Amino acid sequence: MLLQQLESDMKDAMRSKDRVRLQTIRLVRAAIKQIEIDSRTAGVSEVTDEDAVSVLQKQAKQRRDSITQFRNAGRDDLADTELAELAIIESYLPEQLSEDKIRSTVKAVIAGTGANSMKDIGKVMGPAMNELKGRADGGIVQRIVRELLST
Repeated sequence: MLLQQLESDMKDAMRSKDRVRLQTIRLVRAAIKQIEIDSRTAGVSEVTDEDAVSVLQKQAKQRRDSITQFRNAGRDDLADTELAELAIIESYLPEQLSEDKIRSTVKAVIAGTGANSMKDIGKVMGPAMNELKGRADGGIVQRIVRELLST
């Protein structure tokens, strides 16, 4: 479904001559195509929407990192371009959870695993990320886990 949406939106961007949207969708589709090629060599026949969301999240994270670096270097023009691409990529991602919802999920995982110190961060991060996959940024989850385990 997501792959079909990207294809359709790419055609619309071509028709409307929206260069930034077209370029961004092409980059995302190329990354997804690479996953598809890698999957075929591993014996998996098709890329799922979950795989596509994972690619979109990686692309969004790359854009966020680039924006920070460009702003620190005083290159607001490049940061603005990355910001426009980020907005396009985020439009395809599932709605992100609020910090309160992430915090409650992490608390439940901590209670379920019996974690009580920073040594147990690995016990918590795996299950928490599985439960929040696609709906929360890993950096935010990690910050909340560290915060809750350090208290």
